[in-house]
Amino acid sequence: MSRNEGRFSAAEGSPTPEDEGTSAVAASAAGSQFNWALPTEFVELPSKGKYYPPGHPLHNQATVEIKYMTAKEEDILTDRALLKKGIAIDRVLENLIVNKAIKLDDLLVGDKNAILVKARTTGYGSSYDTRVICPNCLTPCEHSFDLEELGHIDFEQSLEDDEVELTESNTFRVTLPMSKVTIECRMLTGGDESSIAKKALRNDRKNEASTTLTTQLGMLIVSINDNTDKFTKAKFIAAMPARDSRYLRGILEKVTPNIDMTQDFECEHCGEQAVLEVPLNTDFFWPK
Repeated sequence: MSRNEGRFSAAEGSPTPEDEGTSAVAASAAGSQFNWALPTEFVELPSKGKYYPPGHPLHNQATVEIKYMTAKEEDILTDRALLKKGIAIDRVLENLIVNKAIKLDDLLVGDKNAILVKARTTGYGSSYDTRVICPNCLTPCEHSFDLEELGHIDFEQSLEDDEVELTESNTFRVTLPMSKVTIECRMLTGGDESSIAKKALRNDRKNEASTTLTTQLGMLIVSINDNTDKFTKAKFIAAMPARDSRYLRGILEKVTPNIDMTQDFECEHCGEQAVLEVPLNTDFFWPK
């Protein structure tokens, strides 16, 4: 939803060339009095403002206001230094959020994703044309996704269906099937996501083994059987049965507020019909 009516209309009371009997030069000067205030859009947050603590600007807020993308943001998206550091998109999102009290690193991952998709829609439209691989015949083909059709994951229903216990601290508890250990977890933020990505990049540059999963679990898990000791947590994560790890990640995917990035797909080569996740590749913010 937006609040853009009258944003591009002439400033109230501005004289027109006809009123003044002016020349083309004067008419150009009059045109400078137009109100070119940038239009904004309200983004529906998948979290509905839940999981943010009291005092946070998004606590119990269902929407966040963002500006439309402009040439200024396009400059950021093509800045080589920012691209090399991997922070160009984050800088764009920081620019677009109207309320500067909202920090990108404090946003829940799903809410950040919703803002990302809406920013792309305001900048380049809802039609996202990109190349995908058919899961059946493995043939690359062009496919068009409609970003306006993306919905939200019903995390509240999943909490009920999977009998996940919420706490007053905005964390959730779940008992693992193999070890029977009760894990308390928190929702990951954009800052957590960035930290995980940076550590993965450092490991890759040093040719070290990937630790992405254990790093994510370390950030995710708050306590183990109510024990918050860091050493105990690290020891358990290192020895966690694969079945427990997979179960926990499955629960997390279902109960985390997020945008549903899947859409129907039909292969133009073999006719296979499937549900694909919208790929966030270079075509997303750098369309052809």
